[in-house]
Amino acid sequence: MILFWCVSFLLTAYFVIVLINYLSNPPSNLGVMNQQLSPCPDSPNCVCSQCDSPIHFVEPIHFSESSTQAVKRLSEILSQQQGCRIIKQEGDYLYAQFRSRCFRFVDDVEFLVDSRQNVIQVRSASRLGYSDLGTNRKRIEIICQLFANNN
Repeated sequence: MILFWCVSFLLTAYFVIVLINYLSNPPSNLGVMNQQLSPCPDSPNCVCSQCDSPIHFVEPIHFSESSTQAVKRLSEILSQQQGCRIIKQEGDYLYAQFRSRCFRFVDDVEFLVDSRQNVIQVRSASRLGYSDLGTNRKRIEIICQLFANNN
């Protein structure tokens, strides 16, 4: 009987977590303002190539082709990533959502092409929680590596 209640509790907790993640809305600070992506919050579950903070800073993606070709290549790389869905692609801005397999956590990932410097600025942030155990940093590093190898 105790086993039944433990399993019931764990299943209920799992479904509540999944439901909360499905109902969570994108943050209001997404997008570009003065050629800048939003800065990261104080929590360590965000990385951004335009942040000065060492815990949040991540290198931008470097490219040598035209900005249009770079965005096209980035879009192709993202479409091959597990749990990724491109939500918006307008000019030099691309917004995607990554959803984790188990608990369906959503991370908001933004890319902004800076054709003057031949880089794509990046920002990846978890919607919920405080720590992401380095998930956003690893994701951006993998995308950068795929972009460099796909040249």
